[in-house]
Amino acid sequence: MVIKPELGNNNQPMDAGIPDYSYSDGDDFEALSRDEFPIRSVVEKDLDAIIRIDKKLNGRDRRDYYTAKMNEVMSESGIRASLVAEVDDHVVGFIMARVDYGEYGRTESTAVFDTIGVDPGFGHYGIASALLSQLLANLDALHVDHVRTNVSWNNIPLLSFLDRNGFEPAQQLILSKAI
Repeated sequence: MVIKPELGNNNQPMDAGIPDYSYSDGDDFEALSRDEFPIRSVVEKDLDAIIRIDKKLNGRDRRDYYTAKMNEVMSESGIRASLVAEVDDHVVGFIMARVDYGEYGRTESTAVFDTIGVDPGFGHYGIASALLSQLLANLDALHVDHVRTNVSWNNIPLLSFLDRNGFEPAQQLILSKAI
């Protein structure tokens, strides 16, 4: 069971009378929002829970997509950094990322975080922040230089979440052409 935090002065979340800087408006990715919920690496048995959460969020079953992603997480080469959050031993959120050590002629370690989801019944409890915080801590330990993601320009809730967590527009122009 998740309990909403008590609020102190200036609506700052409090934990045992001490300001809790782990929320998205806190200091940085080192914040301890990841300590609010058990977060662990993705395992194959998480596939059905991830699909269930994604279907609640998107209204469609993307089993083929997530089966391919899970196969990549579990067996493809490259460093993966995919995580799940649990409440009462049930998966309630996930984040999927991979580390690239260069592309398009560049040699920098960049993580691509491409998928995040939180069960709507557990929204606004800091689970997405906890997942992102743990992901960033893991990537920092791997000496990753940058994290990037793609977002639809009209996905205002996700853009706001990323903005609150320090993401900024990249100086890249992505081009595509329908075939």
